Amino acid sequence: MKSHAATLLAEVRTFRQNHPDVRYVDLIALDLPGHFYGKRYPIEMLEKVAAGSPLKLPQNAVLLGAQGGLFKIGDYCFNDGDPDANRRLVPGTLKPVNWESQPLGQMLITSDGTEAPIEFEPREVLAKVLERLHHKGIHPVVAFELEFYLFDKKLDNGLPQFARDPLSDDADDQPNLHIERLSRFSEVLDDMAQTARDQGIDITVITAELGPGQFEINFGHQGDGLCAADWAALFCRSTRGVALKHGYRASFMAKPYLQFPGSGMHVHVSLYDGAGNNLLAAHQQQPLRHAVAGCLELLPHCMPIFSPNHNAFRRLGGTVNAATRACWGFEDRDACVRVPESDPRNLRIEHRLASADANPYLVLAAILVGLEHGLDAKQEPIPPLNEDRASGTDFPVEMLDAVRAMQHQAVLRDKLGAEFVDVYCENKRQDHLAFQQEIHAREYRWFL
Repeated sequence: MKSHAATLLAEVRTFRQNHPDVRYVDLIALDLPGHFYGKRYPIEMLEKVAAGSPLKLPQNAVLLGAQGGLFKIGDYCFNDGDPDANRRLVPGTLKPVNWESQPLGQMLITSDGTEAPIEFEPREVLAKVLERLHHKGIHPVVAFELEFYLFDKKLDNGLPQFARDPLSDDADDQPNLHIERLSRFSEVLDDMAQTARDQGIDITVITAELGPGQFEINFGHQGDGLCAADWAALFCRSTRGVALKHGYRASFMAKPYLQFPGSGMHVHVSLYDGAGNNLLAAHQQQPLRHAVAGCLELLPHCMPIFSPNHNAFRRLGGTVNAATRACWGFEDRDACVRVPESDPRNLRIEHRLASADANPYLVLAAILVGLEHGLDAKQEPIPPLNEDRASGTDFPVEMLDAVRAMQHQAVLRDKLGAEFVDVYCENKRQDHLAFQQEIHAREYRWFL
């Protein structure tokens, strides 16, 4: 069997043979708010890294705020000397980038699996959750679904404009689910799907959603949870790049229009044992009920993960299929946790609360911890919406309340890591306070 370094080296050399015009490769990872950071490496230097040369980036790059600034979080950033931390290349993720003007490659990097992983790095947080589940004999199978909006490339005084219908050059300003919208925007959508496939992402269903210029793209079910989250992260990057190439803006912003539906990140999760049996379907689906109960119990404490910014909280309630309370139901899209109709082999939950701009590694980690907690506690859930339309428990709908609910929750501190919880909550709190430090025109109109 090839060594890890030999496998990586072979991947880089094969890439160079297949793409001789590529001179640089972007080495990228996701920070806490869900943005990519990294460095652009000459391809020959990448080969040295693959062969075993150190790959180091500042540890505190993970802590960047939504606008790229650094916040004082404990001793990080300002009292720690801004140290480097080792990263490693993620095998199988070296792919060509076709939306840039010049030939380019990209490859994921991570600290998980290194000698000293960064405790608050999103991919490392998910890796630890998955490792613990595997030791318990639990093997998740995961599929993401992502909604997004297309806008005109040009903003109007900073505000988004409806995407132009390429056939009529009129604004696509009518919300609908018509299949013809897929045809009218087929050139950009087809390029998005093919580009995602070129990144190794298993793209399946494409849907024209209810909002104007809104679409959803689904991914195949994946037995490697880290890979499933990688797909979601990489898809966001490639989709924005392809949209710009075609004269549009693509955005995963949670609620770009108050009058139209927001964009969500729906996550399907099933759990199997080592023999491939669906754990949720055993004993007349009793484990399913336990898992749902755990998800609902922890959901109010995970809101800074599911709604990671001020705008994301706007998405909750007021429009179709967006829950206002922690609730569940069978075949019910108003529920945070939906149980789609399926045979016992494919029985799963669909977690529908997260916004499309949430960090996919952290969203999946939080969902899995909820399922794990439920299986351990073996409690019954509240009634499903199918039995009681008023069923549900409240969750925070403002960031500072959400941070307070998350920071001292014992199960999250234990299973996501106390260091991560403290760092993440402070990052969200500081980001929210920074967002408030600007007086908008409406404030003058109301109070001047």
